[in-house]
Amino acid sequence: MTAQPTPLLARPRLKPLRLAVLSCLPLFLGACGTLAPVAYTPDEIHERATQDRQQMYADQEPVTAPITFHEASARALKYNLDYKLKVMENALSTSLLDVANYEMLPRLVAGAGYVSRNNDSGGRSIGIEDRLESLRPSTSQERDRTLANLTFSWNVLDFGVSYYRAQQKADQVLMAEERRRKVIQNVLQDVRNSYWRALGAQKLLGRVDSLLARVKKALESAKKVEREGLMPQPQVLAYQRALLDAVNLLTLRRQDLELARAELTALMSIPPGTDYTLAGENEVALPPLPGNVQHLEHLALENRPEIMEEWYRKRVTENDLKAAKVLLWPNLSIDAGPQYDSNKYNYNSSWVDVGVRVSWNILKLAQGPALERAHEHQNKTDDMRRMALSMAVLTQVRVGLQRYGLALSELEFADESLRVDRRLLSFAQAAAKTQFDSELEVIRAEARAILAEYQRYATYSNAQAAWGRLYNSVGLDVLPSAVDSHDVKTLAKAMEETMGTWQSTVFKPVAAK
Repeated sequence: MTAQPTPLLARPRLKPLRLAVLSCLPLFLGACGTLAPVAYTPDEIHERATQDRQQMYADQEPVTAPITFHEASARALKYNLDYKLKVMENALSTSLLDVANYEMLPRLVAGAGYVSRNNDSGGRSIGIEDRLESLRPSTSQERDRTLANLTFSWNVLDFGVSYYRAQQKADQVLMAEERRRKVIQNVLQDVRNSYWRALGAQKLLGRVDSLLARVKKALESAKKVEREGLMPQPQVLAYQRALLDAVNLLTLRRQDLELARAELTALMSIPPGTDYTLAGENEVALPPLPGNVQHLEHLALENRPEIMEEWYRKRVTENDLKAAKVLLWPNLSIDAGPQYDSNKYNYNSSWVDVGVRVSWNILKLAQGPALERAHEHQNKTDDMRRMALSMAVLTQVRVGLQRYGLALSELEFADESLRVDRRLLSFAQAAAKTQFDSELEVIRAEARAILAEYQRYATYSNAQAAWGRLYNSVGLDVLPSAVDSHDVKTLAKAMEETMGTWQSTVFKPVAAK
Protein backbone atom coordinates (compact mmCIF):
# COMPACT_ATOMS: atom_id res chain seq x y z
CA MET A 1 0.00 0.00 0.00
CA THR A 2 1.48 3.32 -1.06
CA ALA A 3 2.03 5.92 1.69
CA GLN A 4 0.04 9.05 1.16
CA PRO A 5 1.83 12.35 1.70
CA THR A 6 0.60 14.22 4.71
CA PRO A 7 -0.85 17.65 4.06
CA LEU A 8 1.19 20.72 4.94
CA LEU A 9 0.21 22.80 7.91
CA ALA A 10 -1.98 25.72 6.99
CA ARG A 11 -0.18 29.09 7.20
CA PRO A 12 -1.74 31.21 9.92
CA ARG A 13 -3.24 34.51 8.83
CA LEU A 14 -1.72 37.79 9.91
CA LYS A 15 -3.65 39.77 12.45
CA PRO A 16 -5.15 43.05 11.14
CA LEU A 17 -3.10 45.22 13.54
CA ARG A 18 0.16 43.59 12.55
CA LEU A 19 -0.75 43.94 8.88
CA ALA A 20 -1.44 47.66 9.35
CA VAL A 21 1.91 48.15 11.09
CA LEU A 22 3.80 46.41 8.32
CA SER A 23 2.01 48.44 5.64
CA CYS A 24 2.95 51.73 7.38
CA LEU A 25 6.60 50.76 7.77
CA PRO A 26 7.69 51.99 4.27
CA LEU A 27 6.04 55.34 4.92
CA PHE A 28 7.91 55.68 8.22
CA LEU A 29 11.25 54.81 6.64
CA GLY A 30 10.62 57.30 3.82
CA ALA A 31 9.89 60.06 6.32
CA CYS A 32 13.20 59.35 8.10
CA GLY A 33 15.07 60.07 4.89
CA THR A 34 13.65 63.56 4.30
CA LEU A 35 15.20 66.19 6.58
CA ALA A 36 15.15 69.91 5.91
CA PRO A 37 18.16 72.13 6.82
CA VAL A 38 17.71 73.99 10.09
CA ALA A 39 19.65 77.28 10.37
CA TYR A 40 20.62 78.88 13.66
CA THR A 41 18.35 81.63 14.84
CA PRO A 42 19.63 85.21 15.38
CA ASP A 43 19.30 84.72 19.15
CA GLU A 44 21.42 81.57 19.02
CA ILE A 45 24.04 83.33 16.91
CA HIS A 46 24.14 86.27 19.33
CA GLU A 47 24.49 83.95 22.32
CA ARG A 48 27.27 81.97 20.64
CA ALA A 49 29.18 85.17 19.77
CA THR A 50 28.84 86.42 23.35
CA GLN A 51 30.08 83.14 24.80
CA ASP A 52 32.99 82.98 22.36
CA ARG A 53 34.08 86.49 23.28
CA GLN A 54 33.99 85.64 26.98
CA GLN A 55 35.86 82.40 26.42
CA MET A 56 38.63 84.06 24.39
CA TYR A 57 39.69 86.18 27.37
CA ALA A 58 38.75 83.82 30.20
CA ASP A 59 41.11 82.73 33.01
CA GLN A 60 43.78 85.36 32.33
CA GLU A 61 45.97 86.99 34.93
CA PRO A 62 45.03 90.68 35.18
CA VAL A 63 47.57 93.30 34.14
CA THR A 64 48.63 95.00 37.37
CA ALA A 65 52.03 96.43 36.42
CA PRO A 66 53.92 97.66 33.37
CA ILE A 67 54.66 94.78 31.01
CA THR A 68 58.27 93.91 30.21
CA PHE A 69 59.37 92.25 27.00
CA HIS A 70 59.68 88.78 28.53
CA GLU A 71 56.33 89.17 30.30
CA ALA A 72 54.74 90.14 27.00
CA SER A 73 56.26 87.03 25.44
CA ALA A 74 55.03 84.90 28.34
CA ARG A 75 51.50 86.30 28.04
CA ALA A 76 51.49 85.72 24.29
CA LEU A 77 52.59 82.11 24.65
CA LYS A 78 50.34 81.36 27.60
CA TYR A 79 47.12 82.95 26.31
CA ASN A 80 47.59 83.12 22.53
CA LEU A 81 44.73 81.27 20.84
CA ASP A 82 46.90 79.87 18.04
CA TYR A 83 49.18 78.30 20.65
CA LYS A 84 46.18 76.95 22.57
CA LEU A 85 44.88 75.42 19.34
CA LYS A 86 48.16 73.56 18.81
CA VAL A 87 48.06 72.33 22.41
CA MET A 88 44.54 71.01 21.79
CA GLU A 89 45.67 69.32 18.58
CA ASN A 90 48.50 67.70 20.53
CA ALA A 91 46.03 66.41 23.13
CA LEU A 92 43.78 65.12 20.33
CA SER A 93 46.68 63.24 18.76
CA THR A 94 47.49 61.67 22.13
CA SER A 95 43.87 60.59 22.57
CA LEU A 96 43.82 59.07 19.08
CA LEU A 97 46.99 57.16 19.98
CA ASP A 98 45.23 55.70 23.03
CA VAL A 99 42.33 54.65 20.80
CA ALA A 100 44.75 53.04 18.31
CA ASN A 101 46.46 51.11 21.13
CA TYR A 102 43.12 49.62 22.17
CA GLU A 103 42.53 48.56 18.56
CA MET A 104 45.35 45.99 18.96
CA LEU A 105 43.46 44.13 21.70
CA PRO A 106 41.51 40.97 20.84
CA ARG A 107 37.73 41.28 20.58
CA LEU A 108 35.59 40.06 23.43
CA VAL A 109 32.00 40.56 22.35
CA ALA A 110 29.02 39.96 24.65
CA GLY A 111 25.68 39.53 22.95
CA ALA A 112 22.11 38.96 24.03
CA GLY A 113 18.85 39.07 22.16
CA TYR A 114 15.30 37.95 21.79
CA VAL A 115 14.00 36.24 18.66
CA SER A 116 10.36 35.82 17.72
CA ARG A 117 8.54 34.68 14.60
CA ASN A 118 4.88 34.45 13.63
CA ASN A 119 4.95 30.78 12.68
CA ASP A 120 6.86 27.65 13.50
CA SER A 121 10.24 26.90 12.05
CA GLY A 122 10.34 23.32 10.88
CA GLY A 123 10.82 21.00 7.99
CA ARG A 124 9.74 17.81 6.29
CA SER A 125 11.61 14.88 4.80
CA ILE A 126 11.09 13.33 1.36
CA GLY A 127 12.58 10.26 -0.18
CA ILE A 128 15.50 10.75 -2.48
CA GLU A 129 14.38 8.13 -4.97
CA ASP A 130 10.59 8.39 -4.94
CA ARG A 131 10.33 12.02 -3.76
CA LEU A 132 7.54 11.03 -1.34
CA GLU A 133 7.17 12.62 2.05
CA SER A 134 8.34 10.19 4.70
CA LEU A 135 7.83 12.25 7.88
CA ARG A 136 5.23 14.71 8.83
CA PRO A 137 6.34 18.38 9.16
CA SER A 138 7.91 19.03 12.57
CA THR A 139 9.80 21.70 14.46
CA SER A 140 12.58 21.72 17.03
CA GLN A 141 12.62 25.45 17.69
CA GLU A 142 10.31 27.63 19.70
CA ARG A 143 8.72 30.66 18.18
CA ASP A 144 10.02 32.85 21.03
CA ARG A 145 13.46 32.28 22.44
CA THR A 146 16.34 34.13 24.12
CA LEU A 147 19.96 34.07 22.91
CA ALA A 148 23.19 35.04 24.66
CA ASN A 149 26.88 34.64 23.88
CA LEU A 150 30.32 35.84 24.89
CA THR A 151 32.78 35.53 21.99
CA PHE A 152 36.56 35.94 22.15
CA SER A 153 37.97 36.70 18.69
CA TRP A 154 41.55 37.30 17.56
CA ASN A 155 42.72 37.95 14.02
CA VAL A 156 46.40 37.97 13.09
CA LEU A 157 46.10 40.37 10.14
CA ASP A 158 43.87 42.75 12.09
CA PHE A 159 46.48 42.79 14.86
CA GLY A 160 49.30 43.50 12.39
CA VAL A 161 47.44 46.34 10.68
CA SER A 162 46.39 47.81 14.05
CA TYR A 163 50.00 47.65 15.25
CA TYR A 164 51.27 49.77 12.36
CA ARG A 165 48.30 52.15 12.64
CA ALA A 166 49.17 52.67 16.31
CA GLN A 167 52.77 53.45 15.33
CA GLN A 168 51.43 56.02 12.88
CA LYS A 169 49.36 57.66 15.60
CA ALA A 170 52.41 57.75 17.87
CA ASP A 171 54.42 59.53 15.19
CA GLN A 172 51.54 61.94 14.60
CA VAL A 173 51.70 62.86 18.30
CA LEU A 174 55.35 63.80 17.78
CA MET A 175 54.45 65.74 14.63
CA ALA A 176 51.84 67.71 16.57
CA GLU A 177 54.50 68.54 19.17
CA GLU A 178 56.79 69.89 16.44
CA ARG A 179 53.96 72.05 15.10
CA ARG A 180 53.42 73.38 18.63
CA ARG A 181 57.12 74.27 18.82
CA LYS A 182 56.87 76.12 15.51
CA VAL A 183 53.90 78.16 16.73
CA ILE A 184 55.88 79.11 19.85
CA GLN A 185 58.78 80.34 17.74
CA ASN A 186 56.53 82.32 15.38
CA VAL A 187 54.60 83.96 18.22
CA LEU A 188 57.80 84.91 20.02
CA GLN A 189 59.19 86.47 16.85
CA ASP A 190 55.99 88.49 16.33
CA VAL A 191 56.09 89.70 19.94
CA ARG A 192 59.74 90.68 19.61
CA ASN A 193 58.92 92.82 16.59
CA SER A 194 55.72 94.38 17.95
CA TYR A 195 56.86 95.02 21.53
CA TRP A 196 59.73 97.37 20.72
CA ARG A 197 57.67 99.25 18.14
CA ALA A 198 54.85 99.56 20.67
CA LEU A 199 57.30 100.79 23.31
CA GLY A 200 58.51 103.45 20.87
CA ALA A 201 54.86 104.37 20.26
CA GLN A 202 54.30 104.75 23.99
CA LYS A 203 57.27 107.10 24.26
CA LEU A 204 56.59 109.15 21.13
CA LEU A 205 52.81 109.42 20.70
CA GLY A 206 52.39 112.24 23.19
CA ARG A 207 55.22 114.24 21.67
CA VAL A 208 53.94 113.58 18.14
CA ASP A 209 50.45 114.79 19.07
CA SER A 210 51.89 117.90 20.70
CA LEU A 211 54.07 118.65 17.68
CA LEU A 212 51.16 118.08 15.29
CA ALA A 213 49.17 120.68 17.19
CA ARG A 214 52.05 123.16 16.98
CA VAL A 215 52.53 122.43 13.26
CA LYS A 216 48.86 123.08 12.55
CA LYS A 217 49.03 126.30 14.56
CA ALA A 218 52.14 127.38 12.65
CA LEU A 219 50.40 126.52 9.40
CA GLU A 220 47.53 128.87 10.31
CA SER A 221 50.08 131.58 11.15
CA ALA A 222 51.77 131.08 7.77
CA LYS A 223 48.45 131.46 6.01
CA LYS A 224 47.82 134.68 7.96
CA VAL A 225 51.25 136.03 6.98
CA GLU A 226 50.47 135.16 3.36
CA ARG A 227 47.12 136.99 3.48
CA GLU A 228 48.67 140.08 5.09
CA GLY A 229 51.63 140.13 2.69
CA LEU A 230 54.23 140.36 5.48
CA MET A 231 56.67 138.06 3.64
CA PRO A 232 57.33 137.23 0.01
CA GLN A 233 54.72 134.79 -1.21
CA PRO A 234 57.16 132.15 -2.57
CA GLN A 235 58.89 132.02 0.81
CA VAL A 236 55.62 131.68 2.72
CA LEU A 237 54.40 128.97 0.34
CA ALA A 238 57.71 127.10 0.76
CA TYR A 239 57.23 127.18 4.54
CA GLN A 240 53.67 125.92 4.16
CA ARG A 241 54.90 123.14 1.89
CA ALA A 242 57.50 122.14 4.48
CA LEU A 243 54.88 122.18 7.25
CA LEU A 244 52.45 120.07 5.19
CA ASP A 245 55.22 117.55 4.47
CA ALA A 246 55.95 117.39 8.19
CA VAL A 247 52.26 116.84 8.99
CA ASN A 248 52.04 114.06 6.39
CA LEU A 249 55.11 112.23 7.68
CA LEU A 250 54.11 112.62 11.31
CA THR A 251 50.58 111.35 10.59
CA LEU A 252 51.90 108.27 8.79
CA ARG A 253 54.33 107.51 11.59
CA ARG A 254 51.59 107.99 14.16
CA GLN A 255 49.49 105.36 12.41
CA ASP A 256 52.42 102.94 12.43
CA LEU A 257 52.89 103.50 16.16
CA GLU A 258 49.24 102.90 16.96
CA LEU A 259 49.11 99.73 14.84
CA ALA A 260 52.14 98.33 16.67
CA ARG A 261 50.31 98.56 20.00
CA ALA A 262 47.19 96.97 18.50
CA GLU A 263 49.27 94.06 17.17
CA LEU A 264 50.90 93.52 20.53
CA THR A 265 47.51 93.60 22.28
CA ALA A 266 46.22 90.91 19.94
CA LEU A 267 49.32 88.76 20.40
CA MET A 268 48.97 88.87 24.19
CA SER A 269 45.19 88.16 23.88
CA ILE A 270 44.41 91.18 26.05
CA PRO A 271 40.78 92.34 25.63
CA PRO A 272 40.54 95.38 23.34
CA GLY A 273 40.25 98.61 25.26
CA THR A 274 42.25 97.34 28.24
CA ASP A 275 44.49 100.08 29.60
CA TYR A 276 48.06 98.89 30.12
CA THR A 277 51.53 100.31 29.87
CA LEU A 278 54.80 98.82 28.74
CA ALA A 279 57.73 98.90 31.09
CA GLY A 280 59.99 101.85 30.31
CA GLU A 281 63.02 99.62 30.51
CA ASN A 282 66.27 100.43 28.85
CA GLU A 283 66.73 98.88 25.46
CA VAL A 284 68.16 95.40 25.60
CA ALA A 285 71.64 95.41 24.14
CA LEU A 286 71.65 93.45 20.91
CA PRO A 287 74.24 90.68 20.75
CA PRO A 288 77.10 90.99 18.28
CA LEU A 289 76.97 89.18 14.97
CA PRO A 290 77.62 85.43 15.50
CA GLY A 291 80.56 83.95 13.66
CA ASN A 292 80.14 80.20 14.13
CA VAL A 293 78.05 79.76 10.99
CA GLN A 294 78.65 76.06 10.45
CA HIS A 295 77.78 75.26 14.06
CA LEU A 296 74.52 77.24 13.75
CA GLU A 297 73.68 75.43 10.51
CA HIS A 298 74.25 72.06 12.17
CA LEU A 299 72.03 73.06 15.10
CA ALA A 300 69.34 74.16 12.66
CA LEU A 301 69.38 70.77 10.92
CA GLU A 302 69.04 69.10 14.32
CA ASN A 303 66.40 71.34 15.92
CA ARG A 304 64.14 72.91 13.29
CA PRO A 305 60.54 71.74 13.87
CA GLU A 306 59.81 71.56 10.13
CA ILE A 307 62.64 69.07 9.52
CA MET A 308 61.68 66.94 12.51
CA GLU A 309 58.03 66.91 11.44
CA GLU A 310 59.03 65.84 7.93
CA TRP A 311 61.21 63.08 9.37
CA TYR A 312 58.33 61.75 11.45
CA ARG A 313 56.07 61.95 8.40
CA LYS A 314 58.44 59.57 6.61
CA ARG A 315 57.88 56.98 9.34
CA VAL A 316 54.11 57.49 9.01
CA THR A 317 54.18 56.74 5.28
CA GLU A 318 56.50 53.76 5.84
CA ASN A 319 54.09 52.26 8.36
CA ASP A 320 51.26 52.81 5.91
CA LEU A 321 53.04 50.66 3.34
CA LYS A 322 53.99 48.09 5.98
CA ALA A 323 50.34 47.76 6.94
CA ALA A 324 49.52 47.12 3.28
CA LYS A 325 52.24 44.42 3.12
CA VAL A 326 50.80 42.66 6.16
CA LEU A 327 47.64 41.91 4.18
CA LEU A 328 49.73 39.78 1.78
CA TRP A 329 50.32 37.12 4.45
CA PRO A 330 48.02 34.23 5.45
CA ASN A 331 45.45 35.05 8.08
CA LEU A 332 44.84 33.12 11.28
CA SER A 333 41.68 33.79 13.27
CA ILE A 334 40.64 32.21 16.56
CA ASP A 335 37.12 32.34 17.96
CA ALA A 336 35.97 30.91 21.27
CA GLY A 337 33.19 31.59 23.73
CA PRO A 338 30.15 30.30 25.59
CA GLN A 339 26.74 30.27 23.88
CA TYR A 340 23.21 30.06 25.28
CA ASP A 341 19.85 29.39 23.61
CA SER A 342 16.62 29.19 25.63
CA ASN A 343 15.00 26.89 23.04
CA LYS A 344 13.34 24.15 25.13
CA TYR A 345 13.78 21.61 22.33
CA ASN A 346 17.56 21.80 22.57
CA TYR A 347 19.25 18.93 24.31
CA ASN A 348 21.96 21.34 25.55
CA SER A 349 20.93 24.94 26.10
CA SER A 350 24.52 26.03 26.90
CA TRP A 351 27.69 25.13 25.09
CA VAL A 352 31.15 26.47 24.16
CA ASP A 353 32.16 27.16 20.57
CA VAL A 354 35.84 27.02 19.58
CA GLY A 355 37.05 27.70 16.08
CA VAL A 356 40.38 28.14 14.32
CA ARG A 357 40.48 29.32 10.73
CA VAL A 358 43.39 29.84 8.34
CA SER A 359 42.83 31.74 5.12
CA TRP A 360 45.04 33.25 2.46
CA ASN A 361 44.10 35.56 -0.36
CA ILE A 362 46.67 34.26 -2.80
CA LEU A 363 45.84 36.83 -5.47
CA LYS A 364 47.00 39.53 -3.04
CA LEU A 365 50.56 38.33 -3.66
CA ALA A 366 50.41 40.02 -7.05
CA GLN A 367 50.59 43.36 -5.18
CA GLY A 368 53.94 42.46 -3.61
CA PRO A 369 56.31 43.81 -6.31
CA ALA A 370 54.22 46.97 -6.71
CA LEU A 371 54.29 47.59 -2.95
CA GLU A 372 58.07 47.13 -2.88
CA ARG A 373 58.50 49.66 -5.68
CA ALA A 374 56.09 52.06 -3.97
CA HIS A 375 58.04 51.68 -0.70
CA GLU A 376 61.34 52.44 -2.44
CA HIS A 377 59.97 55.44 -4.32
CA GLN A 378 58.20 56.74 -1.20
CA ASN A 379 61.43 56.64 0.79
CA LYS A 380 63.31 58.47 -1.95
CA THR A 381 60.57 61.08 -2.22
CA ASP A 382 60.49 61.65 1.55
CA ASP A 383 64.28 61.92 1.70
CA MET A 384 64.37 64.37 -1.19
CA ARG A 385 61.62 66.48 0.40
CA ARG A 386 63.62 66.58 3.63
CA MET A 387 66.79 67.49 1.72
CA ALA A 388 65.00 70.35 -0.02
CA LEU A 389 63.65 71.56 3.30
CA SER A 390 67.10 71.27 4.88
CA MET A 391 68.58 73.37 2.08
CA ALA A 392 65.93 76.01 2.69
CA VAL A 393 66.74 75.96 6.42
CA LEU A 394 70.46 76.43 5.78
CA THR A 395 69.64 79.32 3.46
CA GLN A 396 67.48 80.89 6.18
CA VAL A 397 70.37 80.68 8.65
CA ARG A 398 72.80 82.40 6.30
CA VAL A 399 70.24 84.99 5.17
CA GLY A 400 69.33 85.58 8.82
CA LEU A 401 72.97 86.27 9.64
CA GLN A 402 73.26 88.72 6.75
CA ARG A 403 70.03 90.50 7.65
CA TYR A 404 71.07 90.78 11.25
CA GLY A 405 74.44 92.23 10.25
CA LEU A 406 72.72 94.77 8.00
CA ALA A 407 70.22 95.60 10.75
CA LEU A 408 73.09 96.33 13.17
CA SER A 409 74.68 98.62 10.56
CA GLU A 410 71.38 100.43 9.99
CA LEU A 411 71.00 100.85 13.74
CA GLU A 412 74.39 102.53 13.94
CA PHE A 413 73.41 104.86 11.10
CA ALA A 414 70.06 105.63 12.79
CA ASP A 415 71.87 106.45 16.04
CA GLU A 416 74.16 108.85 14.18
CA SER A 417 71.23 110.46 12.33
CA LEU A 418 69.36 110.95 15.59
CA ARG A 419 72.42 112.52 17.20
CA VAL A 420 72.77 115.00 14.32
CA ASP A 421 69.06 115.94 14.25
CA ARG A 422 69.04 116.47 18.00
CA ARG A 423 72.03 118.82 17.74
CA LEU A 424 70.37 120.70 14.87
CA LEU A 425 67.26 121.09 17.03
CA SER A 426 69.38 122.46 19.87
CA PHE A 427 70.99 125.02 17.56
CA ALA A 428 67.61 126.02 16.13
CA GLN A 429 66.13 126.49 19.58
CA ALA A 430 69.12 128.50 20.74
CA ALA A 431 68.99 130.77 17.67
CA ALA A 432 65.21 131.20 17.72
CA LYS A 433 63.99 134.78 18.12
CA THR A 434 60.71 136.47 17.48
CA GLN A 435 61.08 136.24 13.73
CA PHE A 436 58.56 134.08 11.97
CA ASP A 437 61.12 132.15 9.95
CA SER A 438 63.07 131.20 13.10
CA GLU A 439 59.95 129.75 14.71
CA LEU A 440 59.22 127.71 11.60
CA GLU A 441 62.80 126.49 11.52
CA VAL A 442 62.47 125.28 15.13
CA ILE A 443 59.29 123.40 14.28
CA ARG A 444 60.87 121.84 11.21
CA ALA A 445 63.96 120.85 13.20
CA GLU A 446 61.82 119.36 15.96
CA ALA A 447 59.77 117.40 13.40
CA ARG A 448 62.97 116.07 11.85
CA ALA A 449 64.24 115.11 15.31
CA ILE A 450 61.04 113.22 16.18
CA LEU A 451 61.04 111.50 12.80
CA ALA A 452 64.68 110.54 13.34
CA GLU A 453 63.82 109.23 16.79
CA TYR A 454 60.92 107.25 15.33
CA GLN A 455 63.22 105.91 12.64
CA ARG A 456 65.69 104.94 15.32
CA TYR A 457 62.98 103.01 17.25
CA ALA A 458 61.85 101.37 14.01
CA THR A 459 65.42 100.42 13.14
CA TYR A 460 65.98 98.98 16.60
CA SER A 461 62.73 97.02 16.26
CA ASN A 462 63.87 95.73 12.88
CA ALA A 463 67.18 94.68 14.41
CA GLN A 464 65.32 92.85 17.17
CA ALA A 465 63.14 91.18 14.52
CA ALA A 466 66.24 90.18 12.54
CA TRP A 467 67.76 88.72 15.69
CA GLY A 468 64.50 86.85 16.35
CA ARG A 469 64.50 85.42 12.81
CA LEU A 470 68.08 84.28 13.26
CA TYR A 471 67.14 82.71 16.59
CA ASN A 472 64.17 80.94 15.02
CA SER A 473 66.20 79.77 12.03
CA VAL A 474 68.24 77.64 14.43
CA GLY A 475 65.07 76.19 16.00
CA LEU A 476 66.01 76.59 19.67
CA ASP A 477 63.31 76.21 22.34
CA VAL A 478 62.72 78.87 24.98
CA LEU A 479 59.82 77.41 26.97
CA PRO A 480 59.68 74.91 29.83
CA SER A 481 57.81 71.70 29.10
CA ALA A 482 54.68 72.79 31.02
CA VAL A 483 53.30 76.25 30.30
CA ASP A 484 49.88 76.13 31.95
CA SER A 485 51.37 75.32 35.36
CA HIS A 486 53.42 78.55 35.47
CA ASP A 487 52.20 82.05 36.15
CA VAL A 488 53.25 84.85 33.82
CA LYS A 489 56.16 86.14 35.90
CA THR A 490 57.60 82.65 36.49
CA LEU A 491 57.27 81.81 32.83
CA ALA A 492 58.87 85.12 31.82
CA LYS A 493 61.79 84.49 34.18
CA ALA A 494 62.33 80.98 32.78
CA MET A 495 62.27 82.31 29.21
CA GLU A 496 64.74 85.07 30.05
CA GLU A 497 67.18 82.60 31.61
CA THR A 498 66.86 80.15 28.73
CA MET A 499 67.38 82.82 26.08
CA GLY A 500 70.37 84.20 27.98
CA THR A 501 71.90 80.73 28.15
CA TRP A 502 71.42 80.10 24.43
CA GLN A 503 72.83 83.54 23.60
CA SER A 504 75.99 83.02 25.62
CA THR A 505 76.68 79.42 24.56
CA VAL A 506 75.40 79.07 21.00
CA PHE A 507 75.58 82.48 19.32
CA LYS A 508 79.25 83.25 19.63
CA PRO A 509 80.42 86.56 18.09
CA VAL A 510 82.85 86.92 15.24
CA ALA A 511 86.41 86.74 16.49
CA ALA A 512 88.25 90.04 16.29
CA LYS A 513 90.94 90.14 13.63
